[in-house]
Amino acid sequence: MKVINAILLIILFTVRLNAQQPENDATTVSIKAITGLQFDVVRFHVKPGAKVNLIFTNADDMSHNLLITKPGTRLEVVDSALKLEERAPELNYIPKSSQVLWSIPVLSPNQTKSISFTAPIQTGAYPYVCTYPGHGFVMYGVMYVSADGKMPDIKNDPNIPPSRKQDQDVHAKMDMHSVQASQKTASHPYEPIAPYLYRIFMDDASPAAIAVSLPSDLSYCWDPETCSLIYAWNGGFIDNTELWKGHRNANAKIIGSVFYRENTTYPLRIGNLQKTPIVKFKGYRLINRYPEFHYTIDGVDVFELILPKKDGNGLIRTFKIPNANKIVCFYPNVENESAEYEFSAGKLEQGVLKLTAKEAMEFTVTMTNYSLVYARKKK
Repeated sequence: MKVINAILLIILFTVRLNAQQPENDATTVSIKAITGLQFDVVRFHVKPGAKVNLIFTNADDMSHNLLITKPGTRLEVVDSALKLEERAPELNYIPKSSQVLWSIPVLSPNQTKSISFTAPIQTGAYPYVCTYPGHGFVMYGVMYVSADGKMPDIKNDPNIPPSRKQDQDVHAKMDMHSVQASQKTASHPYEPIAPYLYRIFMDDASPAAIAVSLPSDLSYCWDPETCSLIYAWNGGFIDNTELWKGHRNANAKIIGSVFYRENTTYPLRIGNLQKTPIVKFKGYRLINRYPEFHYTIDGVDVFELILPKKDGNGLIRTFKIPNANKIVCFYPNVENESAEYEFSAGKLEQGVLKLTAKEAMEFTVTMTNYSLVYARKKK
């Protein structure tokens, strides 16, 4: 009996030891959100199927969350978070998406939260990102899953922010003065080079409007709800400071002066010109870093690309409507007496540009603003 009891004790001890083994073998990763819209750790490695304990601490003075996504889906998840609109705060800016594998909700300054998970069996680069409005385009990192533990040379790593392609310990030790110096241009956490954009909250636009910075010191706001240009300005881009500090009701502030403001809710119409069209935003793609917007008007595909004039005195809007099959009308903002329009196709009748289906397959609307011309001459 004593021998049997001894054997049972050994078996029990072995079972208990094995049950504790996964916990002892767990990989613990600590990540902090720090000043300048960045994570102090921008990449780490785990083995396939490993137990992972991730500890996230908000050491910044604004709110942040942390989401781990499937490979190659970071920007898709960021865009989905922006589309949450008024529901975003209650959902912690975490979209209900199959692309999101694990998440830590929004933490206020000095808060800490941890999660435990089993790393994927499939090897690859799994991004992590903060999806608080305006953060996701610059505040991200990557979890590498591989058996050999190899990661790309940090100077050539495509999965981390461009500003972090050096020893991450150097960035973790940046002092407040150097961070503020990098933010002196329009309150950005990095040195922006136009063209670039933000999905962000703007005055006089629906939630998650698209603000685009163009060369020649021009910018514009495009509204996915109405699928149209809302206004354009010159003299700078936007100040996101209040948004990045976590003020939920704040909008980005325009830096500069508005030189164009749309006065027609739906300036582009197809077929029935008297009917209010049904528009639906389909997204955008980048062409040489300029966004080309894709949307439908009454079910007809429209593509729109907005570029600055080479002289910096206005905008060039290129429209492509490959399958109109009906007359197309464009209503220019004729009430703006300081603007002059040129059209590559169609006829202007009583202030309305009318195009055949063939002409509408691709046409441009060039707007020159003489307030910009005058301002540049003064310089």
